[in-house]
Amino acid sequence: MVDVVALLAVALLVGGVVGTAVPLVPGGLLSIGGVVLYWWGSGFAEPGLASLLVLLTLGALTLLVEFFGGSIAARAGGASWTTTGAAAVVGVALMLLTGPIGLLVGLFGTVFALEFVRGGGVDASTRSALYTTLGVLASTAAQVLLTLSILLGFLVAVFVL
Repeated sequence: MVDVVALLAVALLVGGVVGTAVPLVPGGLLSIGGVVLYWWGSGFAEPGLASLLVLLTLGALTLLVEFFGGSIAARAGGASWTTTGAAAVVGVALMLLTGPIGLLVGLFGTVFALEFVRGGGVDASTRSALYTTLGVLASTAAQVLLTLSILLGFLVAVFVL
């Protein structure tokens, strides 16, 4: 049974890495699920407590970056919370219709337009839109690195140590 559980856990962890690059797939949650599944399947013996805590902490950090990375970048660029929320809704809607390019174009366009209307001017609106768009890309890159770290850490903790 542990072999089947190990395969499912590794599949979830790999899915977590892939899922971070695919919009609307909760990569961090898949990674946490893989770690917890294996821990449960091993009778709560593997990975050890220290490794488990590190892996779950990385998973929680991944979820934080996933949910708040783009918003933090938008706010750092000067966008309002209203603009940030509207950009998220438009970006997701366009992503569903046109894919990841729609997400980026929707984010950039919405932030630019709403910040411009709010009185930000061309330069300030462009800066806010760039921060938001680049923040989403950086957030995705961070998520990939975090979930890859979880996968590799899991493999080392369970199969090497």
